[in-house]
This record gives sequence, structure tokens and C-alpha cells, in this order.
Amino acid sequence: MRVALLAESFLPHMNGVTGSVLHVLRHLAEAGHETLVIAPKSGDVTADLHGARTELLRSVPLPSYPEVRVVFARAARLGALLSDFDPDVVHLASPFVLGWQGLAAADALKIPSVAVYQTDVVAYSQKYGLPHATALVAGHVSRLHRRATLTLAPSSASTRQLEELGVDRIRRWGRGVDAVRFAPERRDDAWRARIAPNGERIIGYVGRLAPEKQVDDLRTLADLPGTRLVIVGDGPSRPALEKAIPDAVFTGHLGGSQLASTLAGFDVFVHPGESETFGQTIQEALASGVPVVATGVGGPLDLVRSSVDGWLYRPGDLGDLRTRVADLVGDEAKRRAFARAARGSVEGRTWSALTGALIEHYHDAVALRRVDDSLLRRTSPRPAGTATSRTRGQWTRFVALGDSLTEGLCDASRMPSGQFRGWADRLAELLAGTTDQGPFRYANLAVRSRRVRHLIDEQIPAALELKPDLVSILIGANDLVGPAPVLPALVSEVESAVRALRRGGADVLLVTTFLPQRPAARIFARRFAAYNVHLRRIAAEQGAVLLDLEAVGEIGEAPMWADDLVHLSSAGHRLVAYRAAEALGVPDARALLGLDEALHADDAERPSGTWLTRDALPWLWRRVRGRTAGDGVVAKHTGYVELPTRGDRLRADAV
Repeated sequence: MRVALLAESFLPHMNGVTGSVLHVLRHLAEAGHETLVIAPKSGDVTADLHGARTELLRSVPLPSYPEVRVVFARAARLGALLSDFDPDVVHLASPFVLGWQGLAAADALKIPSVAVYQTDVVAYSQKYGLPHATALVAGHVSRLHRRATLTLAPSSASTRQLEELGVDRIRRWGRGVDAVRFAPERRDDAWRARIAPNGERIIGYVGRLAPEKQVDDLRTLADLPGTRLVIVGDGPSRPALEKAIPDAVFTGHLGGSQLASTLAGFDVFVHPGESETFGQTIQEALASGVPVVATGVGGPLDLVRSSVDGWLYRPGDLGDLRTRVADLVGDEAKRRAFARAARGSVEGRTWSALTGALIEHYHDAVALRRVDDSLLRRTSPRPAGTATSRTRGQWTRFVALGDSLTEGLCDASRMPSGQFRGWADRLAELLAGTTDQGPFRYANLAVRSRRVRHLIDEQIPAALELKPDLVSILIGANDLVGPAPVLPALVSEVESAVRALRRGGADVLLVTTFLPQRPAARIFARRFAAYNVHLRRIAAEQGAVLLDLEAVGEIGEAPMWADDLVHLSSAGHRLVAYRAAEALGVPDARALLGLDEALHADDAERPSGTWLTRDALPWLWRRVRGRTAGDGVVAKHTGYVELPTRGDRLRADAV
């Protein structure tokens, strides 16, 4: 792949964002991927960038924190850089200012973007005494991540924070740790003897010295008997901290092997910051075999196993912090046990493994961008993409509910004249043909022209009498194309239907509505998109299986639609059936679809006459008379029919 990385900060300023970018560059290069780095220019870069191209842009320092620089690049400039490199994906490292500009440029070029949430700028605005800016900052973060194709959050706490801001499409992606560099063997006894000549236990901190890190809280440990406090790092708060904690050892910024040996030389690592999205130095301390005492909020919750490899103290309770540190300092056996557990906790968290997962997220973003580009109308939350794999249920009683789409209109492939097959029939055959359970029973209560009220009044009561273990619902299109549909009422009725089926013990396959990719369909795009947002919520809250056809771009293409322009063709029904099978956990459903398409040509005859005389005028005449195509039509399978199963075939072959 070709990956463009836009970083809010970069060398020579070293911090968590820069460190992560350097690790990603290295491992992407080792895997054969090409990279471009776009970042602020703040000095000479002499480090090995592993073959990455660089475009370092003119930047200005923040007045209160000159190590942090801001780029105000023109969108045209960033667009030209991206267009020239032609990346498959844009990686936004801790995006805020440059990230927003890069996101706009990527969006204009229809390039997928992955935003890596790494800095809690909302909390930072509060720590820096800018309470009036907090709402503005939170709004910007929300808009940025809702615009990115995909957002990667490093911890459960940051995931919840982003969700509260209304961000969708969030995936977990932590950070790797160099367990070779950071290891217990790096412990330097000579260094320890210099720092603690009387055998004191060394309490250490590593990180930026800035208000948001709350390093000032370490004052509560300064007079702990038999200890020495070591503070590693630099930043705007250093002068004030040196005055506040005069007996502490301030080393300044350390890196490489010097940092590794210093970290391994600690007896206890302390991390007081409450606004950490992850806590990379915590992970490096654990890899060094050093127990950690950290605040019980944010990123540390996922890293520190309290009473196993460290302690989590109550946020803001400095007395609890002091007690937890004293516990480890004063108990040699416990500290050694915690140290062994600390090292074991980071096994498998290599940067190689994490970069492999990152590449998978890149591919996910590419697929999601195709979904976004196929949507007639974008909504929030957006479609999450293709169905995740699940374990197939042992269903033997399947009932299909809905309108003409589920009845199967226009799917006359290999059917007697006047009869239709449809996606639900095809799905039932797939489910029966891939199960050893039996007998497999199937009913189809769908009728053309039916609306949501018919689902509630007619189909749900009939379905409940059949006592199914699987029910599909695809309904709502006829309501949405009608005059002034009341969306809350429709949603409420569908939700009550799903709830009733779930209470009855059935699994529910809930299918989103969809439209053809034609200009006329855009008239209804807003309605369909808003309705589908609610269907996704209902599926999540009621434990239904979601088949999100709005996220399947192929369904809108012309070959998927019949000559009447409003129903699916045989190819469209086939696509829906196999996507439904995939959502329900049928193995290799996508491959089976390709095989079906290759082996079975659609043999239905093309209808005679023009669309106007054959389809449009009869529909208009029915509307004038207050009639529908479904008047007088009954469902094709009001009771169960039995379908042959794989087990039936195997038993027949054995005879």
C-alpha cells in the first residue's frame, strides 16, 4: 500500500505521537509499503525514516509551549502533495489543525482516511485554563473524527469519550512496545548507586512536564521515607516543578538506551496524569519489569492490572497515591511479584503485531470509503460496513416478513410462469442446504405493497403463531415513498415488532432499506437514510442481526434492478440472499455467491411493452382508484414448507 501520514508533531520534537509515527514507518517499510510523511518543520531531522518521503511544512510555535508547532497549510497545497503521492489511505496521527486540513484534502480526492486518536485535547484545554474554549475544542474533535473514514482509539476510556462526542466507526488500536529495548536486563546498578547512594528505593516518572500531566501531584511522594524521586522529561512546567520538588532528580529528556536503562532502574513507576488516552510510558515501564502506580481513569485502566502488576489509585486522591506507592516500596516480596507480572503483561504487544493490525484497519477504511461513495445521502451514524463474522445459529424454523422485495417479485429465474422466487426463498434454501439439523421449515408471509402497519397488524401475529426461531424483516420502502411519512411512528412500530419476536425467542434478521443509484431516487434518499439509522440502532439495542444493504454499493447498480425499475432482478435477489447468509454466519457465503453467479445464468424472459405502458401507467391507475398491487394477494407460504437439508442428502446417499 501507499500510505500518507500526516502528523501534528514530528522530529526533532520527541513525544508519543512522534514515537508512534516512527515505529509505524519502520514496520510499514519492513512489510514493503511506501510512505509519505507530512508534518510541521521545526528543525533538522537526522533520524532514519526508513525510506519515507517527507514534506515538512512551515510552522509556528505555540506561545505557551514552543515545542509544539502548528501548521496552517493551504488545502490546495496539501491536495497537491496527496495527489502527487497518490496514496491508498491517509493516516492522521493525533489530528487537530494539520489533520483537519489534510482530512479536507483527502476527502476532496476521495481518499480513505484513518484518524488515530492519541491526544485528549479537550482535557488539555481545561488543564491550560481555557474553559471557554473547551466546548469549541470538543466540537472540533467531534467533527473531525465523524468526517474521517475510520477512527482508531487506543483504549476503552478513549472509545467511550469519542462515542459521547457522537463519533462513529471507532476501532480499538493500542500501541506496541519495544520489549527488547525496554527490559529488566537494562537495569544499571551503577546508575542506581549514583542516584540512591544510601540504598533508597527509586520512584520514577517519565513524560512531558506540562500541566495536563499533573506531575505536580508527585509532591506528595517527595518526603516518603527511604525513597528517591526521579523525574525524566522536559516541558514548560519544569522550572516550577524544580522549585516545588527541590529534592527530586530532574534528568531532562532521555531517549534510546539511556531512557531504557533509567526506566529499568526504577523500583516503582508513577503516572499521575488523568487525561491519558493510552499511556505509552506505562507500557514501557511494565516491559522493563517495573510495577506501576497510576490514576484509575483513562488509558491506564487497560494497562495496569490492579493488585497484579501495580495499583490504580482513586483519581485526585493524593493520599491514596501515597499509600499505594508506600505499599510497594515497603514490601520487597510484593514488589518483585508485581515486577514479574508486569513483564509478562506486555508479551505479544510488539510494534510488528500492532502494525499488522493497523494495515487491516487501512483495508477496512478502503472498503468503508467505497460504501460512503455509494451512498445517495450520508447520515450520522454512518453504515459500519460489511457484517462481522458470527457463529451460525441452529435454526430450523425460518419465517420471512415484508413486502414485494421479500415476496420475490421479478425473480422468475427457474420458476414456473407467474411464480417468483426471491431472496428469502434463496436464503431458506441456503440455510437448509448447509445444516444437518432437520426438518427445516420455511414460511414466507410477505405480500407486495405492504407497509409497516401491515407488518404489525397481520404479519407479526401470524409469525408468532408459527413459533419460528429465525425471522427476517425487510419493510418500510412503501411507507417512505408515500406522501409525508411519519418517521418516528414507523420506527416505533418496527421496534415493537422486533421486540415482540425477540421476546418470543426468535432471532431476527433486520434488513435496511435501499434505493437504486438513479437520479430520481435522490428524492427519497434523505428519508431512507434517516430510517436506516434507526434500524441500525434497533438491531444493536434488541440484539438483532443487521443486514445493512445500504452499505452494499452493488445493490444500487443497474443490473441488480428489474425492468420495472422498482424491484430487484434475479441478480439482485441473489446478492441479497448471499449477503444475508453471510450475516447469519453461513460459511463461505461470499464465495458461494460467486459460484452461483458463474453456474446459473438468469433465464427469465424479458417483459414485453415499454416501461410507461407496462409499469408506470398501471401503477398510476391503481393510485387514482385507491388500490395497490397487493389487493387480494395472499402470502405464498402462509404455513411452513419443508426444505431438504444437507443431512437429508447425506442420509439418502448412505442408503
